[in-house]
Amino acid sequence: MTITITAFERSPDRGRGLARDMRVRWALEEAGQHYEVRLVSFEALKHPAHLALQPFGQIPTYEEGDLTLFESGAIVLHIAERFGGLLPGDANGRARAIAWMFAALNTVEPPIFDHSLARILERDEPWYEHRLQSLEKSIRKRLDNLSRHLGDADWLDGAFSAGDLLMVSVLLRLKSANILNEYPSLAAYVARGEARPAYQRAFAAQLAVFHAASGG
Repeated sequence: MTITITAFERSPDRGRGLARDMRVRWALEEAGQHYEVRLVSFEALKHPAHLALQPFGQIPTYEEGDLTLFESGAIVLHIAERFGGLLPGDANGRARAIAWMFAALNTVEPPIFDHSLARILERDEPWYEHRLQSLEKSIRKRLDNLSRHLGDADWLDGAFSAGDLLMVSVLLRLKSANILNEYPSLAAYVARGEARPAYQRAFAAQLAVFHAASGG
């Protein structure tokens, strides 16, 4: 059965690999699965046809036969469980990898995403500097803990897993803010993720969409 995902026709990340379809592309590449992409405009996100797939009018969605999924984390977990290669074979290792998936999305990502959004949308607000300082304090607290756990290991819990895939995807948002450079072990961790052939293929595919949309 053909796997189809949705992605932005014109991504606001300008080809930097930050849109959430990138996580799904990467997971599918790691799993060695062919997939097709249906590009949607911002206007199409509001249409009933898309809302039937994604009730909140976002991307990505995942369609395979009679299965439709939304939320990038849920999609990555499905890919990892269905096709293998992204979760350890033993039950305890699998449970820990899934815990790291939740940690990436529920603990580490929220202040990072809010920080990137504030830098775009709140720059002219009187509370901007205070808001930024507060978010950066929260981010550094999370990174302190994450860096301590990682130590000098390559990945969070043994071999590369879906937990690492999502954590690297989240941390990539910090590159433009230079916060990641304060944590050399985490910067190296992200670089290892970016160096994976599956990541490179996914990034190239998403970047091609940006170039096509911009006429480049």
